[in-house]
Amino acid sequence: MSFRVHRRLSRADSVTLCNAVVGFAAGVVAFTDLQLAARLILLSVIVDALDGITARNGESSDVGPLLDSITDVLSFGVTPSLFVYVVLRSNYGAVGETTAFVSVGLLAVASLYAVFSILRTAFYTTYFDGAEERPGMPNSLGAILLATAYLAGVTDPVAITVGATALAVAQVSPFDYPKPGVKTVGPMGVVLFGAVVAPTEFGRAAPRLMLAIALLFFALGPRYYWAD
Repeated sequence: MSFRVHRRLSRADSVTLCNAVVGFAAGVVAFTDLQLAARLILLSVIVDALDGITARNGESSDVGPLLDSITDVLSFGVTPSLFVYVVLRSNYGAVGETTAFVSVGLLAVASLYAVFSILRTAFYTTYFDGAEERPGMPNSLGAILLATAYLAGVTDPVAITVGATALAVAQVSPFDYPKPGVKTVGPMGVVLFGAVVAPTEFGRAAPRLMLAIALLFFALGPRYYWAD
């Protein structure tokens, strides 16, 4: 009995693994270029959407759902947490020398997002099988909010701390977040792509528009979003 990787993986799984590579790269780049890291996080969201489209076209495998969950934790849980940590550390470092106590505090704030992302994924895997059960904010939405906020010019450490904490807790909230339909995903994808390729053009128009859309979905999606 062997892994037989080439036989057990589908095309959708290959896209999922590409998402993992992009997400990992974003985490590494965050320590040297925060803007590029934010753009790579958004690129991971786009790749994740392509993964879903490929899977729905019959290119799925038995291991696909687990691979997707693990990759989501990496790209939309761990990497955004690293991103938040570097953003906060760079802000506090600009004010004065970052002490060990402050560093631990920043690490705690940043890691909270990763912890709740892992918890949400574990709960979904164990307790929620039906498509109609979608409690908690998707970690991909949180990643979009964090990345587009930075690209839109939001760098205040207090705002980032409060926002990251709220997004972390929202992942295990009791509110049901609907899955965006095809008619919604298309226009959102165009704006998201614009934020990746031209984040500073026209007064940061693309990331600011994407941030506004994501904030509306975050606040109103559980109650007012309509299905396609």
